[in-house]
Amino acid sequence: MEKRFIFSDLSEAKAVLGMKDEFLKTIQKEFPDCRIASRGDEVIIVGGEPGVSQVETVLRTLRYLYRENTYMTTQHVRYSSSLIKQGKEDLLQSIYGDTVSISARGRLIKPKTAGQKQYVDSIRKNLVTFGIGPAGTGKTYLAVALASYYLKNREVERIILTRPAVEAGEKLGFLPGDLQEKIDPYLRPLYDALADMFGYDQFQKMVTRNIIEVAPLAYMRGRTLEESFIILDEAQNTTKEQMKMFLTRMGNHSRVVVNGDVTQIDLVDRKMSGLIEAQKVLQNVRGLGMVYFTDEDVVRHDMVGRIIRAYEDFYKKE
Repeated sequence: MEKRFIFSDLSEAKAVLGMKDEFLKTIQKEFPDCRIASRGDEVIIVGGEPGVSQVETVLRTLRYLYRENTYMTTQHVRYSSSLIKQGKEDLLQSIYGDTVSISARGRLIKPKTAGQKQYVDSIRKNLVTFGIGPAGTGKTYLAVALASYYLKNREVERIILTRPAVEAGEKLGFLPGDLQEKIDPYLRPLYDALADMFGYDQFQKMVTRNIIEVAPLAYMRGRTLEESFIILDEAQNTTKEQMKMFLTRMGNHSRVVVNGDVTQIDLVDRKMSGLIEAQKVLQNVRGLGMVYFTDEDVVRHDMVGRIIRAYEDFYKKE
C-alpha cells in the first residue's frame, strides 16, 4: 500500500525531516520494511501494514513537536518509533503533551522519555524526589526547568542549587584562583541550565538579588531553606553525613530534588556515598519519590547510550 503525508508548507517539511533529511533517514532505519521518500512538502510511504501507518504516526508526532516549538533531535525520532511499534501511542501522547517550562528563547521544555515523565510527575507530587541514573538522562536540566516554573509562578521565592566539590583526581586547593573561581567549574552545568531558562542577563540579576543561589554543598550547613526549590546535583559524591545534613536543611513551603549516578562515584570509598545509603534508608518515607533512569532515557547524542550500555555489559561480565 502507499500513503502520502502532506505538510502545511516546505519549511515545515524541512524541519520535521531534519537537516539533510537526518530524521527521515532515522525513520527509514527504524522501519526497514517500508520505502520512504520525500518530495517537496510531502512524504511518500510504501509498504505493508502496520508499518505504513506507524511511519505516518511518527511523522504526525514529529510535526506536533515542531508546531509546539520543541527543539527536536534524533532521540525524539528513535523513541517515538520504538513506542509506536510497541503500540504505546497513548504513552507517547502523555509524554510529549506535558510542558514543563518555557526557555528564555521560547522553546517548550517537555519530557522526552517515559522515565523523564515519571521524574517530572514525581517532583510535582512529592516534596522530595531522588533522580538516580546515568549521565545524559536530563535529570539536572528538567529539575532546573521545573524550578524556573515554580519561581515564575511564585510558588517558591528562590532557587538554590548545590553540588559537592568532588572530582576524580582533583582537589580544590590545587586549582588556581580564589574560592569562587575554584568552585565555578564544578557548578558550571547548573549555571548553563539556569541561563537557558532565564537568559544570561536575567540570570545574573537574579543571582545578584539572591533569588538564585548556586553554591557548593558545604555552604548549606546550619541553614534552614524555606520557600525554596532546592536541587542537589552529583549526589553520588556526598558522604553519608553530608546527605543527612542536606536533607534536614529543608524548611516550610520548599521542594527538594536530589540527582545522582551511583556508577560515577568519585569518593575514595564507594561505600561512603550518601546517595547509596539514602536509597535504602528513605525508600518508604511518605512524600518522597525515587525515580530510576535507564540507558533508554539518555537524551544526549546516540553515542552516549551506546557507551553506557557497553560499560554495563562489561561490568556484568566482570
